[in-house]
Amino acid sequence: CLRSNVLTILNIAGVFSGVVLALALRSSREEKWTQREIVYVGFVGDLFLRMLKCLILPLIVSSMISAVGSLDLSVSGRIGTRAIVYYMTTTVSAVILGIILVLTIHPGEGSDKGIVRGGSVRHVTTADMLMDLIRNLFPPNLVQACTAQYKTVLTPPADYLESLANMTNSNGTDAENLYDWKMSSDYEDATNILGLVVFSTVLGITLGRMGAKGKPLLNFFVSMSEAVMMITGWVVWLSPVGVMFLVASKMLEMESWEVMLGQLGMYFFTVMIGLFIHGFVVLQLIYFIVTRKLPFRYVGNLSEALATAFATSSSSATLPVALKCLEEKNQVDPRVTRFVMPIGATINMDGTALYEAVAAIFISQVRGIHLTMGNVVAVSITATAASIGAAGIPQAGIVTMVMVLDTLGLPAEDVSLIMAVDWFLDRFRTFTNVLGDSLGAGIVHHLSRHELE
Repeated sequence: CLRSNVLTILNIAGVFSGVVLALALRSSREEKWTQREIVYVGFVGDLFLRMLKCLILPLIVSSMISAVGSLDLSVSGRIGTRAIVYYMTTTVSAVILGIILVLTIHPGEGSDKGIVRGGSVRHVTTADMLMDLIRNLFPPNLVQACTAQYKTVLTPPADYLESLANMTNSNGTDAENLYDWKMSSDYEDATNILGLVVFSTVLGITLGRMGAKGKPLLNFFVSMSEAVMMITGWVVWLSPVGVMFLVASKMLEMESWEVMLGQLGMYFFTVMIGLFIHGFVVLQLIYFIVTRKLPFRYVGNLSEALATAFATSSSSATLPVALKCLEEKNQVDPRVTRFVMPIGATINMDGTALYEAVAAIFISQVRGIHLTMGNVVAVSITATAASIGAAGIPQAGIVTMVMVLDTLGLPAEDVSLIMAVDWFLDRFRTFTNVLGDSLGAGIVHHLSRHELE
């Protein structure tokens, strides 16, 4: 038992060791740790994160092409359909759960006095963000898609700062009209995973239909996929140390717990309850109903991936570890995991969807704005779309959060109200996202077992 679970035990120990190390370093002196000192502490963790990120691109492309190309077109179509149905079901249920909780608990009642704003936000409209999402499905340059994502940039008019200072709305909301701002485009430093997934899927289908002619190229991607998984196996053994230093460095960055939870305690509490219920009740219940198996052993075998998700705060960076756990410990067919998981890491963001629904309504409560049923429905739809558009990188939800606020007519600057706790909640959101993706792979494998045979 110890031999087969030694890495799991070491990863859990790594998380707790990181917390203990951070507390010990904070208590070792009274003055605050400088940014340079925190970088030194997190250096080993940063190296581990870089190794994982290095594997994302070759893993996604090779695994998608090999999985789709190895399956019969009708079988891959049914597997994809089941995965999408599962993703939409869990995302919508997460949004509904978040809305029920935030309307029941009312964490934002009162005023925004005492809540410290922080960070900067990107101004964007809902229409622009949805169009950017669709544009990124079809990258004009595959090499560029490996390092950059397209985004629309809005430039404010010359008198923007003056009009901002003279806000006259009764709500206190900004009277700006983003649709009148000058539009331009730019590429941000983030891998366009969505575009690469679409291209890899199409290429996989093409190689499958080519038969013998496409076999040499298909074999190349199959071999490449196996090679990357072997490298992942080596990197995974570094995870306990990497996780420890990542957690320690992030906790050293944090201001005092009292300040963070004192200002936004009820909001933090509401999101955490929602993530816990969705991750450990709703998702596990769906798994049990579909497979007729208790999910405890299955989830226990994912502990390495879940610890990595918590430490890295990136579902994309966790993908190599999650695939290894699913295939080696849970015996999920690689043709399913390597087809379903890259898509899930890109579009299935249950934790992010729940958080964005809660955050938008929380901010409206802080502002004292009464929401109609139409507003609540609009939030649910937009939060679902925004979670699909969120990149699998740390704090990507903050960008798409602006889209949900735009639905309620709230200014983008209001995102800064929740930034004090966002970095910490982001780890639990990623944990929930990876758990949902992994349970989905098990469900799709169970439903497709006869066709795979």
